[in-house]
Amino acid sequence: MRYLWVVVFLSVLIWSGIQPKDRATWLLEVLPAIIGFVVLAANYRRFPLTPLVYQLILVHAIILMVGGHYTYAEVPLFDVIRDLTGGDRNNYDKLGHFAQGFVPALIAREVVLRLGVFQSRAWAHFFIVCLCLALSAFYELIEWWVALASKEAADAFLGTQGYVWDTQSDMAFALAGAILALLVLSRIHNRQLVAL
Repeated sequence: MRYLWVVVFLSVLIWSGIQPKDRATWLLEVLPAIIGFVVLAANYRRFPLTPLVYQLILVHAIILMVGGHYTYAEVPLFDVIRDLTGGDRNNYDKLGHFAQGFVPALIAREVVLRLGVFQSRAWAHFFIVCLCLALSAFYELIEWWVALASKEAADAFLGTQGYVWDTQSDMAFALAGAILALLVLSRIHNRQLVAL
């Protein structure tokens, strides 16, 4: 299973790097996936994760790599969805920010439960939601810093598409993703943690 995971990850990474819309944006978008891959590989034997968390990490990495290839504002499928629904923007970035809360919530849950950081599951889940929201807010700061440093890549990387509340809605999507992950996947995750 792990070999299939690696093959899928590397295949999508290679595809995303072939003639991306903007090379600087591609690098900025896929860098978190590459860093995640290195961290997972370095800790695979020492601290293996549940199959659920590995699968979610792969899905999140694919979301990042697709967004890096096209830029988040120009993913073709979400252009079609925009046109079919009469929307005025490509909302692929909202999927990315939802995943930015959803996936880290399960990663954080696995780490804090396995290490026994909290005595109470309620406190653990509160911390996890707060952590995911903090990560999302920090990512928004990174986007701002990149925009200030690079005028050329700023629009493609920010992907605001003229939406004045983009930053706030990005954080709201990450918050919703974190809460939903804990509500929907905790039981499945618990079973896999016991099996681990």
